[in-house]
Amino acid sequence: MLAYVGKGYSARFTANYDLVVQRIAEGEDIVIVGGPDDICAPLLGDAEPHCWRESVIERDRAAARDLSTLLGTPIDAGVSLSLESGRLKRMRAAFAERSIRGACAGCEWQEMCNAIAASGFVDVVLPTSRE
Repeated sequence: MLAYVGKGYSARFTANYDLVVQRIAEGEDIVIVGGPDDICAPLLGDAEPHCWRESVIERDRAAARDLSTLLGTPIDAGVSLSLESGRLKRMRAAFAERSIRGACAGCEWQEMCNAIAASGFVDVVLPTSRE
């Protein structure tokens, strides 16, 4: 979500992702879940949803480890996380510095995210501050 610019697997997926980002931008907390989340919902009807693949599960674990270290708090299922401006800026800075990129290994979107981070996150959908 740090580098989301409105592109995704399908139009349905992207429309849903836009709604999730809007909820977060309006102040809704993120609740960490074990397994597919609200973002994955449009993909769960596919014959073989990739959200259940071991590679995705491992990426989720890697992301949780990286964020736990960065934020100094466990990121596990059931944890509620607010993305106030300061925290979001800190997370984006760490992403740009590649210190929270454990989940990026092998991801098909990696090069696009690299370019977005290099641009200073100028075209991202989730604003850094709620104004």
